[in-house]
Amino acid sequence: MNTTTSEIPILSEASQIDLGIGGMTCASCVSRVEKVLKKQSGVSGASVNLATESARVTLTGPDDAETLARIKRAVRDAGYEPRSMAAMDDVEGERWHGIPTDFLPVLAGLLLSAPLALPMVGDLFGKHWMLPSWVQFLLATPVQFWLGARFYKAGWHALKALTGNMELLVAIGTTTGWALSTWLWWRAEPGEMVHLYYEGSAVVITLVLLGKWLEARAKRQTTSAIRALHALRPEWAHLLPDGIKRTEETDVPVDELLPGDLITVRPGERFPADGTVAQGSTQADESMLTGEAMPVPKAVGDAVTGGALNGEGAVQVSVRAVGAQSVLAHIIALVQDAQAGKAPVQRLVDKVASVFVPVVLVIALFTLGGWLYVGSPVEEALLHAVSVLVIACPCALGLATPAAIMAGTGVAAQHGILIKDAQALEIAHRVDTVAFDKTGTLTVGHPRLRLIEAAAGVDEVAVLQAASALQAQSAHPLARAVLEAAVTRGLVVAADAAQDVQAVSGRGSLGTVQGVKLALGSLRWMDELGAAMGPLAARAQTLQDEGATVSVLAAQGEADQWAPLALLAFADEAKPGAAAALAGLRAQGLRLFMVSGDNRGAALAMAHTLGLRADEGEVIAEVLPGDKAAVVQRLKLGEREPPPGLVALAAVEGGTPPGAVTTGSKESLHTVAMVGDGVNDAPALAAADVGMAMSHSQGGSSDVAMHAAGITLMRGDPMLVAAALDISRRTVSKIRQNLFWAFAYNAAGIPLAALGYLSPVLAGAAMAMSSVSVVSNALLLKRWKPPVQR
Repeated sequence: MNTTTSEIPILSEASQIDLGIGGMTCASCVSRVEKVLKKQSGVSGASVNLATESARVTLTGPDDAETLARIKRAVRDAGYEPRSMAAMDDVEGERWHGIPTDFLPVLAGLLLSAPLALPMVGDLFGKHWMLPSWVQFLLATPVQFWLGARFYKAGWHALKALTGNMELLVAIGTTTGWALSTWLWWRAEPGEMVHLYYEGSAVVITLVLLGKWLEARAKRQTTSAIRALHALRPEWAHLLPDGIKRTEETDVPVDELLPGDLITVRPGERFPADGTVAQGSTQADESMLTGEAMPVPKAVGDAVTGGALNGEGAVQVSVRAVGAQSVLAHIIALVQDAQAGKAPVQRLVDKVASVFVPVVLVIALFTLGGWLYVGSPVEEALLHAVSVLVIACPCALGLATPAAIMAGTGVAAQHGILIKDAQALEIAHRVDTVAFDKTGTLTVGHPRLRLIEAAAGVDEVAVLQAASALQAQSAHPLARAVLEAAVTRGLVVAADAAQDVQAVSGRGSLGTVQGVKLALGSLRWMDELGAAMGPLAARAQTLQDEGATVSVLAAQGEADQWAPLALLAFADEAKPGAAAALAGLRAQGLRLFMVSGDNRGAALAMAHTLGLRADEGEVIAEVLPGDKAAVVQRLKLGEREPPPGLVALAAVEGGTPPGAVTTGSKESLHTVAMVGDGVNDAPALAAADVGMAMSHSQGGSSDVAMHAAGITLMRGDPMLVAAALDISRRTVSKIRQNLFWAFAYNAAGIPLAALGYLSPVLAGAAMAMSSVSVVSNALLLKRWKPPVQR
């Protein structure tokens, strides 16, 4: 999404706009605004968030100014105020003599209502401090019709739309109390002291205003993570001279930076944009972006992220990405997307809210009629009906889910866990199976060329030279290992040393070097090509048994026959803490699997290091990238891998292998999370119930993987998997707690008010505090820490 500081929201690439909406107070308001927006031509969907007081509108028609104006007009006609997102982000607001201006109506209400409430306090001490009727009238009337004007305005708009909201209930209830008091005063005899109820109406309005003010302050805290991320971006950058248009260093706004610009970052400053260190060395504090507590060393060629804090070294950085393309912008967008969306459980709340106010009005009428039926005075029956109207408010229902989601996604982002949407958050708490990609996820992902086993009569250096030529343009980890080995040996590979190079998905590379057609890839591919491995076959098996990944360099000879020239053995290392992370997940009762495209020997060797149980089918090896999604589907269906000795891949390619146990059902029996880090993992991440894209030190996870995944882990730390599942469980738990108390509050409060056990004042206080308590409970999530901190 795009964040804009203009008065008209800027459209994102997905034809969505984010619009601030002022004046919403309860779940009924949310339901009403959504209905109004969805009725507009050119609008295909709308999601309104009470906690952020904003709406995300999806467009199908033209995205011109007329469409935006029509949407804003519809919101205003519905009785609410369309605002820019920049205005909604104005947290502090103006002050008057040190007092927040938004608190002034509350302060006025407290000053006017306090004298009215004195008799209630005096009764506790046996004192009678009743004010004259005319004084009570003068104090209560401004509260009712000046401070309470907002309730009449919003309630009137609701009536015109044949719906209801919190303001309507408050307006009807307090007006009834004020009118009853005025009627009793008017019909009283001269000099007669009658008991009036002005204090009830005035105090209720004041308490509601106080509760909404406290609620607004609490809601601002739920958005603190977004504001903290925005604050990471500096406003200025030191642009170095280019020798053509600029001959000296110039300070320019960050918005003016372009890819390719060379900037300098001094000690203690934040990096203004994503880039690559071009000169110098330093350390970068990326804790606010990735949750990594320790500074990360940065040298020439290393990537730096905009918003990270520079350490003690001055460095020059070549700008790589700016604006919406930067990592910080992606992080902010993901968090905002998650907070703007609705969790599936919210559908129940929306249904309840749509009928809540009409039902409450009916209950209030029955309460009035019931008390009159048993012979109670009219004023007593009216007061009980007023209590029902005042205490029954859907505010807490509307805040229960979004407040928890905002707090949960915010604190998760601060620890390097980006949750893409509320649905991923809600599903993640049900995960009982976690499948890991091996390379780059559980391992360092930076394999090294361990050895070259050349065929008889073949020169090892020539093999490395040819392999380097084939892999010169590849970004595959094994290709990088070959190139690093060539650099280590001092070999120079020309950019055009290989011709007609093409990558064969899941198998290797083809190309021509010095007129000879070469293939470099897996043993399995050599079998498909019909290459006769000869004496190298036994050696390849030995290397695989030792845990190495073996590739073969082969040359095409006469009659298109392929002859192997050498074996290239690669070795990777398990990430620090990976074994502990898996052990922690296993202790939670989760099913664990490692999915790898490596040969089974290499996969089993790494599984042994990580503590995975190959004999229980936890290792799924030799899986082509396109087949990982099929493996995920099998895990959903509850199918387990066959005992060791059987080809695990047969389950994917040829149906059910011998020894496999299936459920006999096509319905998912398990909720599966897939953890991966590369483009090849994207289909599996999308196929899983919850996809987790893991970043790594070599520049972050693939953009494709991030888009396919519901959760992005900003550090390549397997411990974050358990942390992501934990914050999901805790957030869903808070949602359930909030919904329980919101429903329980009304379920208990309405009958008590109808039976006469709650006065309007107590009902108003309880209603005002209900939404505050829900938001405060959600804010407890801000104290969350990942289960394991290393």
